Amino acid sequence: MASAAVLTPDPKQGQPAAVAATRSATERHTRIALIGNPNSGKSSLFNQLTGLNQKVGNFPGVTVDRKTGVAQLTAHHRAEIVDLPGTYSLYPKSLDEKVITDLLYDRASSEYPDFVVVTADASNLKRNLLLFTQLADLQLPMVLALNMMDTAEQHGVQIDVAELQRQLGVPVIPMNARKGVGVTALKIVMAQELGAPGQTFYEPTDELLPMIRQIRYYFNLHNDYLALHYAHQYERLKFLSADDKAYIHELRQQYGFDSVALQAQETIDRYARISELLLDVVRVTRAEKNESYSNKIDRVLTHKVWGYLIFLSILFLLFQAIFAWAELPMDLIDQGVAWLGGQVKSLGKGPLIDLLSDGIIAGLGGVLMFIPQIALLFAFIAVLEESGYMARVTFMMDKIMRKFGLNGKSVVPLISGMACAVPAIMSARTIENWKDRIITIFVVPLMSCSARIPVYTVLVALVVPERTVLGIFNLQGVALMGLYLLGFVSAVLSAWALKTLLRAKERSFFIMEFPVYRWPRWKNVGLTIVEKVKAFVFQAGKIIVAISVLLWVLASYGPGDSLVQAEQQARTEAAQQQFTPEQTENLIAAHKLESSYAGVFGRSIEPVVRPLGFDWKVSIALLTSFAAREVFVGTISTIYSVGQDADMSTVQEKLRAEKDEFGQPFFTTARAASLLVFYVFAMQCVSTLATTYRETKGWTWPLLQLGYMSGLAYVMSLLVYQLLK
Repeated sequence: MASAAVLTPDPKQGQPAAVAATRSATERHTRIALIGNPNSGKSSLFNQLTGLNQKVGNFPGVTVDRKTGVAQLTAHHRAEIVDLPGTYSLYPKSLDEKVITDLLYDRASSEYPDFVVVTADASNLKRNLLLFTQLADLQLPMVLALNMMDTAEQHGVQIDVAELQRQLGVPVIPMNARKGVGVTALKIVMAQELGAPGQTFYEPTDELLPMIRQIRYYFNLHNDYLALHYAHQYERLKFLSADDKAYIHELRQQYGFDSVALQAQETIDRYARISELLLDVVRVTRAEKNESYSNKIDRVLTHKVWGYLIFLSILFLLFQAIFAWAELPMDLIDQGVAWLGGQVKSLGKGPLIDLLSDGIIAGLGGVLMFIPQIALLFAFIAVLEESGYMARVTFMMDKIMRKFGLNGKSVVPLISGMACAVPAIMSARTIENWKDRIITIFVVPLMSCSARIPVYTVLVALVVPERTVLGIFNLQGVALMGLYLLGFVSAVLSAWALKTLLRAKERSFFIMEFPVYRWPRWKNVGLTIVEKVKAFVFQAGKIIVAISVLLWVLASYGPGDSLVQAEQQARTEAAQQQFTPEQTENLIAAHKLESSYAGVFGRSIEPVVRPLGFDWKVSIALLTSFAAREVFVGTISTIYSVGQDADMSTVQEKLRAEKDEFGQPFFTTARAASLLVFYVFAMQCVSTLATTYRETKGWTWPLLQLGYMSGLAYVMSLLVYQLLK
């Protein structure tokens, strides 16, 4: 049985005591934090280490996304990898970065890492080493993953890795995380659980030492630099009590502690030390004579005219693909679900068979058939992010956003809102200006998210002909892009109106580092698609199953003997009109559905939505889809499964067969357009409201958001229907 020693510094040096752990090889588990600058290859390394063994959740007590995964370091040693938000230093400016300090400064936390992997861009080592030296002075056991060595070589930068390792006092692993180069060597070092670096890169001045030592003694901290950070950041550290913060506040006043000036001086001193260190480590073999390749591309892609045209062309290609490329797999899934429902019905008759076929299978089929379109949407977004183009888009759109009162950083949440409003709202925490952040959170749900795609595609396919104009323009794709543009325009106009009401006078600045252009790593793109589709299917699936079962029960049973009377009435009408047996059964099903609990409930709220062109069936779907927008398709699929001929298996067949009171097709252009516009503007998402509540810490903004979007959806839907009917 092998024993493993966790090497830690001597306690006499003000560092944690040495810990020796003898464990069974099968019991070795380590928590490793992955930290680095933005665009240092941290996400690529995380994907290489964990593969498909990933999950996304929140940091304890904080609405900040964290990605965790499991890495198999050796045959008998597994590690939990925690991917921390990207940051340039340990002095946080956003909510994302504050998570790092909460995690690394509280050694008593159950989430405290055993080991830290710092990623650094080898082509820009000076900037990346600022964060490393701060972490090193916290005396954290760590390794430096010297990433993007290929990029450094292309720029003529040569690094003496052995000398750098000697100067830093920690293992340095040269890597190309995108291609998996160096990952095995990194796993070996991580498995050894080496101790903290012996080097110190910054020493507090003698004037600060009395205050630092008092903080260190009071909180039983293991070194001076951590105590200094308590003095700087005590107000932001969630694990400190009110008394603890009051104690530090008094000490700061007693010693005249100027946090801003000291942070600036520390940064200057660190860069001076880093520059001296790199003189012996880095050598540039050739100077860049020509403009870099990325800059040449940027001349075109960020041009004040061509840049926008190219971006619109890419969006146009995306929406064309969502219809054209996804059509075949969607049809196959739809037909497969219909076949499965038919097979279940062929097993016999009874409530359980009806529940499975008309309830669960019909409801889930309304979501599963849209997997190809969801996959295509996230594939495009992943390619744009992987290639480095998404950062350029945010830069270009910043010029437009500012005219409407939005912060430049608002562009990222708005674009992310095309995928899902929940993480998009969370990403607004990078906006320091409070009013700009609130405006961004308020308007993000107006961006059409992936959950709206099932509603859009079903209704667009019903009323827009599948025809190609000029050989390349698919009319359904053009209609879909128009809906997305309508959502975007409404978001920026709403932001302008809200800016006028709030009268925000604070100025904000948009600073973003452009990553170099790279070919996307298709493995990372694939992982993104799998992760997002899985979340879409399983998260929506749970709600769909519950609502489908509830709806089937409400649509299959009614108060008293109402269903018996409905059947008798239907048979009388069928006999008078000499219906065929098949027509008679359809009429009975329709009458029983109308007399069921669902029918009674739908009829009670029908007067509210009748001016929009909707009937009681659609009104039920509107209410159930408040749980999640994509539930709309599952709801109408379930309701129409109960009330129609079982031979009409697919969702679109059921909708096309629906008739109004005059025997004409119910889903006319006017009704479909009214419903589409309603879903462009309506909130229809409990998760989004909950996220807004958590981010704004109150119900005021979520309720204003719900009221505004619901009212806007109703008015715009009413106008569209009355104009087109």
